[in-house]
Amino acid sequence: MNKRILVILGHPLEDSLCGALAQAYSKGAEVSGHEVRTLSLGKLVFDPILRDGYAKIQELEPDLLAAQEAMSWAQHIVFVYPIWWGSIPALLKGFFDRIFLPGFAFKFREGSLMVDGLLAGRSAHLLVAMDTPPWYYRWIYRMPGHNQMKRTILEFCGIKPVAVTSFGPVKDSRPKVREQWLSRAFTYGSNA
Repeated sequence: MNKRILVILGHPLEDSLCGALAQAYSKGAEVSGHEVRTLSLGKLVFDPILRDGYAKIQELEPDLLAAQEAMSWAQHIVFVYPIWWGSIPALLKGFFDRIFLPGFAFKFREGSLMVDGLLAGRSAHLLVAMDTPPWYYRWIYRMPGHNQMKRTILEFCGIKPVAVTSFGPVKDSRPKVREQWLSRAFTYGSNA
């Protein structure tokens, strides 16, 4: 069954390994007949800082309104980004801070601390590049960035299941290894 897939590049540069992974996934999905939209966060015009926290919701810039519309449209969302300092880039975090708002991504239940995820019915795949060997990130660091994305952001907002694929270590990786990673991303897209 064909899906509506949104691919979000969370690296500020399209000319990066993450950009190439996002392109490979998109091509694989398109070849298999899926409808694909892409967002490159580095090209969007928005303030990634919540100026008043959640005390007062900032008006969303046009690019963020379009991003919300694309998320509402999507059945499957792919996030492609690097791990920097153990977690997601500030640009991606600011993107979530600004658009995953109460009333769009979640709502608190009346008189309760429990929430309803308003983005339920969608699945996600995280394609994550890192310089740390993935096994080390998993067993020694306990995957703080993966847990943040999967559990405290996406699943909190109802997006399930969330698959995670780590590519690394990127530093000093050989072209042949990078080509294998791009081939895997293409395959993930074609099998979405």
